[in-house]
Amino acid sequence: MTPINPDSIHQGDRLALSRALTAIENNEPAGNEIQTALFPHTGKAHLVGVTGASGTGKSTLVNQLAKLLRRSKVNERAPKIAIIAVDPTSSFTGGALLGDRIRMQDLAGDKGIFIRSMASRGALGGLAHKTAAFATVLDGAGFDLILIETVGAGQAEVDIAQLAHTVIVVEAPGMGDDIQAIKAGILEIADILVVNKADRPGAQNTALALKAMLAMFHGGDLPTVGKHMRRATHDEPKTVQKSEKEAWRPPVQLVTATEGKGVDELIGEIYQHRRFLMDTGIWQDKEAHRLRREIEALIKDSLVDQWRQNIDKSKFEKVLKEVIERKYAPIEAVKLLL
Repeated sequence: MTPINPDSIHQGDRLALSRALTAIENNEPAGNEIQTALFPHTGKAHLVGVTGASGTGKSTLVNQLAKLLRRSKVNERAPKIAIIAVDPTSSFTGGALLGDRIRMQDLAGDKGIFIRSMASRGALGGLAHKTAAFATVLDGAGFDLILIETVGAGQAEVDIAQLAHTVIVVEAPGMGDDIQAIKAGILEIADILVVNKADRPGAQNTALALKAMLAMFHGGDLPTVGKHMRRATHDEPKTVQKSEKEAWRPPVQLVTATEGKGVDELIGEIYQHRRFLMDTGIWQDKEAHRLRREIEALIKDSLVDQWRQNIDKSKFEKVLKEVIERKYAPIEAVKLLL
């Protein structure tokens, strides 16, 4: 196989980029080499996560965002847009439809847009194991904005908050009552809330419920920022707000993605959030936190791989048998196997 040249990826070779992403997804050594070579060129792209329940219209919204973002200007030129669309993998067959690309066919003719679908491959949290690596390579390839669409997420699939600079949570009228909106933990990660399908009855009520939920969540005081730090460990400092100037109150934007209504205003909110992150220094905090989490995840994967390579298979089966027979609890089995 012809080696993949990192320089050609950085210069815009889409075929080389596609091959590199495939190598990463398949855990090939070439994928690691590409990530290492491109990493010095990263840190410039704005990562925008789009998440929400199935049926809220995330793919249609991402499609419209990409088209209209290309008409905007960043440094006097149209921004280059990359899209990572994560689709769920079947627990039974191991396959994935990768159907998000079907809804984005009208973007195919734009050379300033690159779309890559990927299967979740059993990963929980709304992303795939290699989503962060994909984002790194696309950043190194020179894309200005990277839109990351998660699988249809529920109340706990919030990994996107650890990866993206800006998180858009998409809701839609008729997806549940007001209490459901208030209790949904996924809303806590939103930097921008979108009520899609705003042409449907009940959209205004949904928006009002979300605004009420935000007021309740923030207790009427300054909104929480740096939500990516909420799971900070005892040795990892949390972001602290010092003044109202450093507060970001998530806006609630009504959108009808199928018609493009409200999408321009949403893009304005995305750019406004980017400016806020830069002006307050939270952008750098988010980058440090994201890289910390990525290193920790890679360490865990590496340790598990080493354990699987070194474990005596017969010993594992013996201990498993004794667990099944209730001679050992699983926690005792772990101590024996380590």
